[in-house]
Amino acid sequence: MQVLPGFRDFLPDDCAARSYIFSRWREVARRYGFVEWDGPILEPTELYTKKSGSEIVDQLFNFTDKGEREVALRPELTPTLARVIAAHEREFKKPLKWFSIGRFFRHEKQQRGRLREHFQLNCDIVGENALGADVELVALCIDVLRAFGLTDKDVVVRISDREFWIDFLQREGIPSDRWDELLQVIDKSGRESPENTRAKLGKLADPVFAILRDGGKSEKLESLVDGLRARGLADFVAVDVGIVRGLAYYTGIVFEVFDRAGKLRAVAGGGRYDNLIGQLSDGAVSMPALGFAMGDVVLGEMIREHESACAKMQQAITAEHKIDIYIVIAKEQRRPDALAYVQTLRDKDYRVDYSFASEKVARQFQAAEELGARLAVLFGDEWPQVAVKDLTTGEQQLISNQELLAYLARALSLSS
Repeated sequence: MQVLPGFRDFLPDDCAARSYIFSRWREVARRYGFVEWDGPILEPTELYTKKSGSEIVDQLFNFTDKGEREVALRPELTPTLARVIAAHEREFKKPLKWFSIGRFFRHEKQQRGRLREHFQLNCDIVGENALGADVELVALCIDVLRAFGLTDKDVVVRISDREFWIDFLQREGIPSDRWDELLQVIDKSGRESPENTRAKLGKLADPVFAILRDGGKSEKLESLVDGLRARGLADFVAVDVGIVRGLAYYTGIVFEVFDRAGKLRAVAGGGRYDNLIGQLSDGAVSMPALGFAMGDVVLGEMIREHESACAKMQQAITAEHKIDIYIVIAKEQRRPDALAYVQTLRDKDYRVDYSFASEKVARQFQAAEELGARLAVLFGDEWPQVAVKDLTTGEQQLISNQELLAYLARALSLSS
Protein backbone atom coordinates (compact mmCIF):
# COMPACT_ATOMS: atom_id res chain seq x y z
CA MET A 1 0.00 0.00 0.00
CA GLN A 2 1.29 3.43 -0.94
CA VAL A 3 0.53 6.83 0.57
CA LEU A 4 -2.16 8.70 -1.39
CA PRO A 5 -0.93 11.28 -3.94
CA GLY A 6 -0.27 14.63 -2.30
CA PHE A 7 -0.22 13.22 1.24
CA ARG A 8 2.76 12.48 3.49
CA ASP A 9 4.13 9.97 5.93
CA PHE A 10 6.04 11.61 8.78
CA LEU A 11 9.05 9.53 9.84
CA PRO A 12 10.89 10.50 13.06
CA ASP A 13 13.13 13.11 11.38
CA ASP A 14 10.09 14.54 9.59
CA CYS A 15 8.20 14.81 12.88
CA ALA A 16 11.21 16.50 14.49
CA ALA A 17 11.34 19.02 11.62
CA ARG A 18 7.60 19.60 11.96
CA SER A 19 7.99 20.10 15.71
CA TYR A 20 10.79 22.59 15.05
CA ILE A 21 8.61 24.59 12.66
CA PHE A 22 5.60 24.54 14.99
CA SER A 23 7.65 25.61 18.01
CA ARG A 24 9.10 28.63 16.16
CA TRP A 25 5.64 29.59 14.93
CA ARG A 26 4.27 29.47 18.48
CA GLU A 27 7.24 31.28 20.05
CA VAL A 28 7.03 34.29 17.75
CA ALA A 29 3.22 34.55 17.74
CA ARG A 30 3.19 34.54 21.54
CA ARG A 31 5.92 37.18 21.67
CA TYR A 32 3.52 39.41 19.78
CA GLY A 33 0.73 38.76 22.28
CA PHE A 34 -1.26 36.39 20.06
CA VAL A 35 -3.22 33.60 21.73
CA GLU A 36 -3.84 30.16 20.24
CA TRP A 37 -7.20 28.82 19.09
CA ASP A 38 -8.46 26.24 16.62
CA GLY A 39 -11.61 25.03 14.87
CA PRO A 40 -12.94 21.71 13.57
CA ILE A 41 -11.26 19.95 10.69
CA LEU A 42 -14.69 19.27 9.13
CA GLU A 43 -17.10 22.08 8.23
CA PRO A 44 -20.33 22.44 6.23
CA THR A 45 -19.46 22.78 2.55
CA GLU A 46 -21.73 25.82 2.47
CA LEU A 47 -19.25 27.74 4.64
CA TYR A 48 -16.75 27.67 1.77
CA THR A 49 -19.17 28.16 -1.11
CA LYS A 50 -20.68 31.18 0.68
CA LYS A 51 -17.23 32.75 0.86
CA SER A 52 -15.70 31.69 -2.46
CA GLY A 53 -18.56 30.58 -4.72
CA SER A 54 -19.56 27.15 -6.00
CA GLU A 55 -16.34 26.77 -8.01
CA ILE A 56 -14.44 26.14 -4.75
CA VAL A 57 -16.08 22.68 -4.55
CA ASP A 58 -13.69 21.38 -7.23
CA GLN A 59 -10.82 22.05 -4.80
CA LEU A 60 -12.42 20.42 -1.76
CA PHE A 61 -12.37 16.97 -0.22
CA ASN A 62 -16.14 17.02 0.29
CA PHE A 63 -18.78 14.34 0.87
CA THR A 64 -22.21 13.64 2.33
CA ASP A 65 -21.88 12.42 5.92
CA LYS A 66 -24.05 9.83 7.68
CA GLY A 67 -26.41 12.57 8.82
CA GLU A 68 -26.99 13.53 5.16
CA ARG A 69 -25.04 16.77 5.64
CA GLU A 70 -22.79 18.18 2.91
CA VAL A 71 -19.40 18.59 4.57
CA ALA A 72 -15.77 19.25 3.58
CA LEU A 73 -12.31 18.91 5.06
CA ARG A 74 -11.18 22.47 5.69
CA PRO A 75 -9.08 24.00 2.89
CA GLU A 76 -8.34 27.15 4.93
CA LEU A 77 -9.16 28.67 8.32
CA THR A 78 -10.48 32.17 7.58
CA PRO A 79 -14.14 31.10 7.05
CA THR A 80 -14.05 29.17 10.34
CA LEU A 81 -12.56 32.20 12.07
CA ALA A 82 -15.33 34.40 10.70
CA ARG A 83 -17.97 31.92 11.88
CA VAL A 84 -16.44 31.67 15.37
CA ILE A 85 -16.03 35.44 15.73
CA ALA A 86 -19.63 36.02 14.69
CA ALA A 87 -20.78 33.60 17.40
CA HIS A 88 -18.44 34.61 20.24
CA GLU A 89 -17.19 38.16 19.62
CA ARG A 90 -18.99 39.59 22.68
CA GLU A 91 -16.94 37.32 24.95
CA PHE A 92 -13.62 38.98 24.06
CA LYS A 93 -12.07 42.42 24.28
CA LYS A 94 -11.04 43.92 20.93
CA PRO A 95 -8.82 43.77 19.08
CA LEU A 96 -8.48 40.00 19.02
CA LYS A 97 -5.01 38.70 18.22
CA TRP A 98 -5.37 34.99 17.50
CA PHE A 99 -3.16 32.37 15.91
CA SER A 100 -3.69 28.74 14.97
CA ILE A 101 -1.57 25.85 13.70
CA GLY A 102 -3.67 23.29 11.88
CA ARG A 103 -3.95 20.79 9.05
CA PHE A 104 -5.65 21.72 5.79
CA PHE A 105 -6.71 19.90 2.63
CA ARG A 106 -7.13 20.92 -1.00
CA HIS A 107 -7.93 18.58 -3.88
CA GLU A 108 -5.37 20.10 -6.25
CA LYS A 109 -2.63 18.83 -8.50
CA GLN A 110 0.44 18.40 -6.32
CA GLN A 111 3.67 20.13 -7.30
CA ARG A 112 6.79 21.46 -5.62
CA GLY A 113 5.68 23.44 -2.59
CA ARG A 114 2.03 22.36 -2.88
CA LEU A 115 0.51 19.12 -1.65
CA ARG A 116 -3.06 18.02 -1.01
CA GLU A 117 -2.58 18.27 2.73
CA HIS A 118 -0.37 20.63 4.67
CA PHE A 119 0.06 22.35 8.01
CA GLN A 120 -0.40 26.08 8.24
CA LEU A 121 0.17 28.95 10.65
CA ASN A 122 -2.70 31.43 10.66
CA CYS A 123 -2.38 34.79 12.44
CA ASP A 124 -5.30 37.21 12.52
CA ILE A 125 -6.15 40.57 14.10
CA VAL A 126 -9.87 41.23 14.41
CA GLY A 127 -11.62 44.46 15.40
CA GLU A 128 -8.97 47.04 14.45
CA ASN A 129 -9.08 49.55 11.57
CA ALA A 130 -5.80 51.35 12.25
CA LEU A 131 -2.89 50.94 9.82
CA GLY A 132 -0.78 50.07 12.86
CA ALA A 133 -2.45 46.64 12.84
CA ASP A 134 -1.25 46.08 9.26
CA VAL A 135 2.28 47.09 10.28
CA GLU A 136 2.10 44.71 13.25
CA LEU A 137 0.92 41.80 11.11
CA VAL A 138 3.66 42.24 8.48
CA ALA A 139 6.26 42.61 11.24
CA LEU A 140 5.03 39.37 12.81
CA CYS A 141 5.34 37.58 9.48
CA ILE A 142 8.90 38.88 9.06
CA ASP A 143 9.90 37.87 12.57
CA VAL A 144 8.53 34.36 11.99
CA LEU A 145 10.87 34.07 9.00
CA ARG A 146 13.78 35.48 11.00
CA ALA A 147 13.19 32.82 13.66
CA PHE A 148 14.24 30.20 11.10
CA GLY A 149 17.50 32.00 10.32
CA LEU A 150 16.22 33.62 7.11
CA THR A 151 17.44 37.15 6.38
CA ASP A 152 16.45 40.03 4.11
CA LYS A 153 18.94 38.59 1.61
CA ASP A 154 16.92 35.37 1.52
CA VAL A 155 13.27 36.50 1.54
CA VAL A 156 11.18 39.51 0.54
CA VAL A 157 7.68 40.55 1.58
CA ARG A 158 5.96 42.13 -1.41
CA ILE A 159 3.22 44.50 -0.24
CA SER A 160 0.41 46.12 -2.15
CA ASP A 161 -2.99 47.72 -1.63
CA ARG A 162 -6.15 46.57 -3.36
CA GLU A 163 -7.68 49.99 -2.72
CA PHE A 164 -4.98 51.41 -5.02
CA TRP A 165 -6.41 49.31 -7.86
CA ILE A 166 -10.04 49.96 -6.90
CA ASP A 167 -9.35 53.70 -7.13
CA PHE A 168 -7.74 53.12 -10.53
CA LEU A 169 -10.72 51.13 -11.84
CA GLN A 170 -13.13 53.80 -10.60
CA ARG A 171 -11.14 56.53 -12.36
CA GLU A 172 -11.28 54.44 -15.54
CA GLY A 173 -15.06 54.16 -15.22
CA ILE A 174 -15.10 50.37 -14.85
CA PRO A 175 -18.38 49.07 -13.29
CA SER A 176 -17.96 47.41 -9.89
CA ASP A 177 -19.26 44.04 -11.10
CA ARG A 178 -16.06 43.67 -13.17
CA TRP A 179 -13.57 44.61 -10.45
CA ASP A 180 -12.93 41.11 -9.12
CA GLU A 181 -12.42 39.73 -12.61
CA LEU A 182 -9.91 42.44 -13.54
CA LEU A 183 -8.09 42.28 -10.21
CA GLN A 184 -7.53 38.56 -10.76
CA VAL A 185 -6.11 39.29 -14.21
CA ILE A 186 -3.69 41.82 -12.71
CA ASP A 187 -2.78 39.37 -9.94
CA LYS A 188 -1.89 36.67 -12.51
CA SER A 189 -0.07 39.04 -14.86
CA GLY A 190 3.35 37.99 -13.60
CA ARG A 191 2.58 34.32 -14.30
CA GLU A 192 0.97 34.69 -17.74
CA SER A 193 2.25 35.94 -21.05
CA PRO A 194 1.88 39.68 -21.73
CA GLU A 195 -0.27 38.81 -24.75
CA ASN A 196 -2.81 36.89 -22.66
CA THR A 197 -2.91 39.61 -20.02
CA ARG A 198 -3.34 42.31 -22.67
CA ALA A 199 -6.20 40.42 -24.29
CA LYS A 200 -8.02 40.08 -20.97
CA LEU A 201 -7.48 43.70 -19.94
CA GLY A 202 -8.54 45.25 -23.26
CA LYS A 203 -8.40 49.04 -23.15
CA LEU A 204 -6.93 48.92 -19.65
CA ALA A 205 -3.82 47.08 -20.83
CA ASP A 206 -1.58 50.09 -21.52
CA PRO A 207 -2.26 51.99 -18.26
CA VAL A 208 -2.03 48.78 -16.20
CA PHE A 209 1.28 47.77 -17.81
CA ALA A 210 2.60 51.29 -17.23
CA ILE A 211 1.75 51.05 -13.52
CA LEU A 212 3.28 47.61 -13.21
CA ARG A 213 6.43 48.84 -14.98
CA ASP A 214 6.87 52.14 -13.14
CA GLY A 215 5.27 51.28 -9.80
CA GLY A 216 2.26 52.87 -8.19
CA LYS A 217 2.14 55.75 -5.73
CA SER A 218 0.41 55.02 -2.43
CA GLU A 219 0.70 57.08 0.76
CA LYS A 220 -0.75 54.17 2.74
CA LEU A 221 1.98 51.80 1.55
CA GLU A 222 4.65 54.40 2.25
CA SER A 223 3.32 54.79 5.80
CA LEU A 224 3.37 51.01 6.25
CA VAL A 225 7.01 50.82 5.12
CA ASP A 226 7.88 53.71 7.46
CA GLY A 227 6.32 51.78 10.33
CA LEU A 228 8.48 48.76 9.52
CA ARG A 229 11.55 50.98 9.09
CA ALA A 230 11.11 52.21 12.66
CA ARG A 231 11.49 48.57 13.76
CA GLY A 232 14.51 47.93 11.54
CA LEU A 233 12.55 45.63 9.25
CA ALA A 234 12.17 47.75 6.10
CA ASP A 235 14.86 45.82 4.21
CA PHE A 236 12.56 42.79 4.21
CA VAL A 237 9.78 44.53 2.24
CA ALA A 238 9.25 45.87 -1.25
CA VAL A 239 6.22 47.75 -2.56
CA ASP A 240 4.87 45.77 -5.51
CA VAL A 241 1.42 46.79 -6.74
CA GLY A 242 1.41 43.70 -8.96
CA ILE A 243 0.52 41.73 -5.82
CA VAL A 244 -3.29 41.77 -5.69
CA ARG A 245 -4.17 38.38 -4.12
CA GLY A 246 -6.76 36.55 -6.19
CA LEU A 247 -9.29 36.03 -3.41
CA ALA A 248 -12.13 38.50 -3.75
CA TYR A 249 -12.64 39.06 -0.02
CA TYR A 250 -9.45 41.13 0.44
CA THR A 251 -10.20 44.82 0.90
CA GLY A 252 -6.97 46.73 1.59
CA ILE A 253 -3.30 46.02 2.27
CA VAL A 254 -2.22 42.64 0.88
CA PHE A 255 1.17 40.95 0.86
CA GLU A 256 3.00 37.81 -0.20
CA VAL A 257 6.38 36.40 0.85
CA PHE A 258 8.85 35.03 -1.70
CA ASP A 259 12.42 33.75 -1.72
CA ARG A 260 14.75 36.33 -3.28
CA ALA A 261 16.07 33.76 -5.76
CA GLY A 262 12.59 33.26 -7.20
CA LYS A 263 12.81 29.47 -7.11
CA LEU A 264 9.70 28.80 -5.02
CA ARG A 265 6.04 29.73 -4.88
CA ALA A 266 4.88 32.16 -2.18
CA VAL A 267 5.66 30.92 1.33
CA ALA A 268 3.03 33.14 2.97
CA GLY A 269 0.33 35.61 2.06
CA GLY A 270 -2.46 37.63 3.54
CA GLY A 271 -4.03 41.01 4.00
CA ARG A 272 -7.17 42.88 5.10
CA TYR A 273 -10.61 41.30 4.76
CA ASP A 274 -12.80 43.88 6.49
CA ASN A 275 -16.10 42.66 5.02
CA LEU A 276 -15.80 38.88 5.32
CA ILE A 277 -17.16 38.46 8.86
CA GLY A 278 -20.21 40.51 7.93
CA GLN A 279 -20.67 38.51 4.72
CA LEU A 280 -20.50 35.11 6.42
CA SER A 281 -22.73 36.18 9.32
CA ASP A 282 -25.33 37.71 6.97
CA GLY A 283 -24.64 41.11 8.50
CA ALA A 284 -25.20 39.99 12.12
CA VAL A 285 -21.63 40.96 13.05
CA SER A 286 -19.45 43.34 11.07
CA MET A 287 -15.84 43.79 12.13
CA PRO A 288 -12.61 44.79 10.39
CA ALA A 289 -10.04 42.00 10.19
CA LEU A 290 -6.69 41.10 8.69
CA GLY A 291 -4.48 38.05 8.71
CA PHE A 292 -1.92 35.90 6.98
CA ALA A 293 -1.19 32.21 6.51
CA MET A 294 2.15 30.42 6.17
CA GLY A 295 2.32 26.80 5.02
CA ASP A 296 4.86 24.24 6.17
CA VAL A 297 5.52 22.74 2.72
CA VAL A 298 7.00 25.81 1.01
CA LEU A 299 8.61 26.95 4.25
CA GLY A 300 10.39 23.60 4.52
CA GLU A 301 11.59 23.94 0.93
CA MET A 302 12.83 27.47 1.64
CA ILE A 303 14.71 26.40 4.77
CA ARG A 304 16.44 23.60 2.86
CA GLU A 305 17.43 26.06 0.11
CA HIS A 306 19.47 28.19 2.55
CA GLU A 307 22.51 26.57 4.16
CA SER A 308 22.46 28.41 7.50
CA ALA A 309 18.70 27.96 7.98
CA CYS A 310 18.96 24.29 7.05
CA ALA A 311 21.85 23.75 9.48
CA LYS A 312 19.80 25.41 12.24
CA MET A 313 16.89 23.08 11.58
CA GLN A 314 19.12 20.01 11.40
CA GLN A 315 20.65 20.95 14.74
CA ALA A 316 17.16 21.10 16.25
CA ILE A 317 16.25 17.72 14.72
CA THR A 318 19.38 16.14 16.19
CA ALA A 319 18.65 17.64 19.61
CA GLU A 320 15.07 16.37 19.44
CA HIS A 321 16.27 12.77 19.22
CA LYS A 322 18.94 12.99 21.93
CA ILE A 323 18.39 11.68 25.44
CA ASP A 324 19.96 12.94 28.65
CA ILE A 325 20.89 9.72 30.43
CA TYR A 326 21.34 6.09 29.45
CA ILE A 327 21.15 3.52 32.24
CA VAL A 328 23.63 0.69 31.68
CA ILE A 329 22.72 -2.51 33.55
CA ALA A 330 25.97 -4.45 33.88
CA LYS A 331 24.58 -6.97 36.34
CA GLU A 332 21.02 -8.29 36.05
CA GLN A 333 20.64 -8.46 39.85
CA ARG A 334 20.85 -4.67 39.83
CA ARG A 335 18.00 -4.24 37.29
CA PRO A 336 15.35 -3.45 39.98
CA ASP A 337 17.61 -0.72 41.44
CA ALA A 338 18.32 0.63 37.95
CA LEU A 339 14.64 0.73 36.98
CA ALA A 340 13.80 2.55 40.21
CA TYR A 341 16.25 5.27 39.16
CA VAL A 342 14.87 5.27 35.60
CA GLN A 343 11.44 6.13 37.00
CA THR A 344 12.80 8.72 39.44
CA LEU A 345 14.80 10.48 36.74
CA ARG A 346 11.89 10.49 34.31
CA ASP A 347 9.68 11.96 37.03
CA LYS A 348 12.19 14.83 37.16
CA ASP A 349 11.73 15.40 33.41
CA TYR A 350 15.04 13.89 32.26
CA ARG A 351 15.01 11.93 29.02
CA VAL A 352 16.18 8.45 30.01
CA ASP A 353 16.55 5.16 28.18
CA TYR A 354 17.91 1.67 28.87
CA SER A 355 18.00 -1.84 27.38
CA PHE A 356 14.83 -3.88 27.91
CA ALA A 357 16.73 -7.18 27.80
CA SER A 358 20.10 -8.32 29.12
CA GLU A 359 22.83 -6.96 26.81
CA LYS A 360 26.60 -6.86 26.86
CA VAL A 361 27.90 -3.69 28.53
CA ALA A 362 29.74 -2.62 25.35
CA ARG A 363 26.51 -2.88 23.35
CA GLN A 364 24.68 -0.80 25.93
CA PHE A 365 27.32 1.94 25.77
CA GLN A 366 27.08 1.85 21.98
CA ALA A 367 23.31 2.33 22.22
CA ALA A 368 23.87 5.28 24.60
CA GLU A 369 26.15 6.98 22.06
CA GLU A 370 23.77 6.28 19.17
CA LEU A 371 20.96 7.94 21.15
CA GLY A 372 23.13 10.99 21.82
CA ALA A 373 23.06 10.54 25.60
CA ARG A 374 25.17 13.01 27.54
CA LEU A 375 25.68 10.69 30.51
CA ALA A 376 25.70 6.93 31.06
CA VAL A 377 25.05 5.51 34.53
CA LEU A 378 26.32 1.96 35.12
CA PHE A 379 24.69 -0.30 37.68
CA GLY A 380 26.99 -3.25 38.44
CA ASP A 381 29.37 -4.78 40.96
CA GLU A 382 30.21 -1.38 42.49
CA TRP A 383 26.71 -1.09 44.03
CA PRO A 384 25.77 0.76 46.26
CA GLN A 385 27.98 2.99 44.14
CA VAL A 386 27.35 3.57 40.43
CA ALA A 387 29.72 4.61 37.66
CA VAL A 388 28.75 7.81 35.86
CA LYS A 389 30.44 8.36 32.49
CA ASP A 390 30.40 11.65 30.60
CA LEU A 391 30.03 10.49 27.00
CA THR A 392 31.33 13.77 25.57
CA THR A 393 34.65 13.78 27.52
CA GLY A 394 35.00 10.10 28.39
CA GLU A 395 35.53 10.93 32.08
CA GLN A 396 34.07 8.46 34.57
CA GLN A 397 33.43 8.70 38.33
CA LEU A 398 32.07 6.44 41.05
CA ILE A 399 29.17 8.06 42.91
CA SER A 400 27.17 6.70 45.83
CA ASN A 401 23.55 6.03 44.91
CA GLN A 402 22.39 8.50 47.59
CA GLU A 403 24.30 11.32 45.87
CA LEU A 404 23.43 10.28 42.32
CA LEU A 405 20.46 12.60 41.70
CA ALA A 406 22.31 15.71 42.87
CA TYR A 407 25.40 14.75 40.88
CA LEU A 408 23.44 14.17 37.67
CA ALA A 409 21.61 17.50 38.08
CA ARG A 410 24.94 19.36 38.38
CA ALA A 411 26.56 17.46 35.50
CA LEU A 412 23.66 18.03 33.10
CA SER A 413 23.35 21.73 34.00
CA LEU A 414 27.05 22.25 33.30
CA SER A 415 26.88 20.50 29.92
CA SER A 416 23.67 22.21 28.73
